[in-house]
Amino acid sequence: MGYHRRLMPKRTAEPEPDPGSYRAPEAGGTGTALDFFPPDLSLAGLREAAAGCRGCGLYANATQTVFGEGRPGAEIMLVGEQPGDKEDLAGAPFVGPAGRVLDTGLTESGIDRSKVYVTNIVKHFKWRPVGKRRLHDKPNAAEVTACRPWLEAEVQEVRPRIVVCLGATAAQALLGKNFRVTRDRGQFFEWNLAPFITATVHPSSILRAADERAREIEMGEFIRDLAGVAARLRELGVEAGA
Repeated sequence: MGYHRRLMPKRTAEPEPDPGSYRAPEAGGTGTALDFFPPDLSLAGLREAAAGCRGCGLYANATQTVFGEGRPGAEIMLVGEQPGDKEDLAGAPFVGPAGRVLDTGLTESGIDRSKVYVTNIVKHFKWRPVGKRRLHDKPNAAEVTACRPWLEAEVQEVRPRIVVCLGATAAQALLGKNFRVTRDRGQFFEWNLAPFITATVHPSSILRAADERAREIEMGEFIRDLAGVAARLRELGVEAGA
């Protein structure tokens, strides 16, 4: 069965998250994600175990763990930084505004969503309170390192042909701290966990563009990068489209 995004029901019965309950993230949790790995390393087993992860302090302020979604054998894995506010409430990756940008990019570049697995480097939403809003806060190196075993296990179970890093945090976590998305985007590299890995911008950066014209330009470049992924997949003998 192909991957399809779940349509999440509106949570009218649940209260809005209370920024007043925010606690500063701990320096670390009990260790790393490896401390919570299950005997069953299938995607279903990993997802269930990740729900109880306390490998870093981010769980304390998150509504829930947001694990990846897709199917084993998906040819493309998209890896973002972390779930956002909407994803934290829904429990699914890329369901907010950035997810809609991603959907458009995939459609315009000819990539079938059933061939895609989507996930994040960090599985809990890191945020800071500003009034009644929960604003994104970048995960630090220790938090990324603590959570990385979940991602590596996802890659090993999904076995994608191409891993696509979305944004600098994901790219530098997997390609090294000297990687620059603005300089190196769209290039393909061999990787120890998948045949190829590449990077492009995070869809949320397109939403932050200065004006409509800038957003159009950045969206065009994003689509170009994804079209390059589709072209590389065809070179490997796999059609990216339906």
